[in-house]
Amino acid sequence: MATDTRAERNRYVDFLRGFSLVVVVVWHWAFTIIRWRADGPHATSPLRFTTGMWILTWLFQVMPLFFYIGGFVHLRSWERARERGTGLAVFVWRRIKQLAIPSLALLLTWVALGLALEGAYGLTWIKQAVKLVVSPLWFIGVYLMLVTLLPVALWLHRRFGSLTLVWLAGLAMMMDILRFNYGQSWAGWANLVIVWGLAHQAGFFYQRVVAAPRRSDWVLLWIGLFGLMGLVFSGLYPGSMVGVPGDKWSNMAPPTFVIVALLLFQMGVVEVARPRMESLLTRSRWQAFTEMMSRFALPLFLFHTTGMAISRFIGWLVFDQKIDDRVPPDVVWWLYRPLAIIGPLICTLPVIWLFGRRWVRKPVPVTEAAG
Repeated sequence: MATDTRAERNRYVDFLRGFSLVVVVVWHWAFTIIRWRADGPHATSPLRFTTGMWILTWLFQVMPLFFYIGGFVHLRSWERARERGTGLAVFVWRRIKQLAIPSLALLLTWVALGLALEGAYGLTWIKQAVKLVVSPLWFIGVYLMLVTLLPVALWLHRRFGSLTLVWLAGLAMMMDILRFNYGQSWAGWANLVIVWGLAHQAGFFYQRVVAAPRRSDWVLLWIGLFGLMGLVFSGLYPGSMVGVPGDKWSNMAPPTFVIVALLLFQMGVVEVARPRMESLLTRSRWQAFTEMMSRFALPLFLFHTTGMAISRFIGWLVFDQKIDDRVPPDVVWWLYRPLAIIGPLICTLPVIWLFGRRWVRKPVPVTEAAG
């Protein structure tokens, strides 16, 4: 989202950033089951009704990867802005405005729409529906927090280097101890800052990770994987890296120490995959795909739940479509998954065209970049 519009780009970074957001969007479209209760619609997950499917979240819960790449992008963007004479406060404020304005516009629009519909038609369930539509904006809030804290993060990076990562990981572990062993619920929300701050801070070391010997990539992958296995299969943490109704708690809301292991694992995966992916990204089709993701990443993320709400409403109202609500999911539900993606996509594109065109990035030339 902190897109650098210079001609010099890093293909793999652009791909990872765009791919991360696309994975989040597709996951929401395909794997959200909406059930109606007395107070309105509530979301649940097929992971609640399947055995072992949660292992997929170790690869497809990509928020740690996104914040990691975001840290690198912010560092590079700041270095270039500083070369042009831009102050840090101005740089941070521009980044905040770039993301906050469209996010607040979407939030206020849905809140106003919900209040209007409730007042005009007495739809008591509309509040819960609005809550579901705007709930993914938590991610935007965390990202804005990381941008705001960028001066602190840069100072820690200059002053203490990699020791900062060790301290943040230790603090994340201690917060979990306070939360789960001593009942201090505030410690969980402290980890909202610490864990995501760690992922963002790790991005400052992206170039060092890239330059490290090939064996180091596998070291990261296996440390993260063994850490995940130890924490999950010991029974200390749920196996899923996304919230699942019925689990003893969520590893994501707020994040737990297990996300630190997930971050290491995903850092290793993307580095192990780097040679093959960089080769693919030299091809024109992959370049076009990466450019398209970079252009539409922000508006697609912002409006994907709006398109999903429109698609579900049309399905229920016009076609009396109840396939998407089957609990537990059966064979028909799983076969319907491609349509569960296509429908929201078709409904999201007009919303982007009407309301999100100003946030679609113009295509830029892509050439090899250092790091």
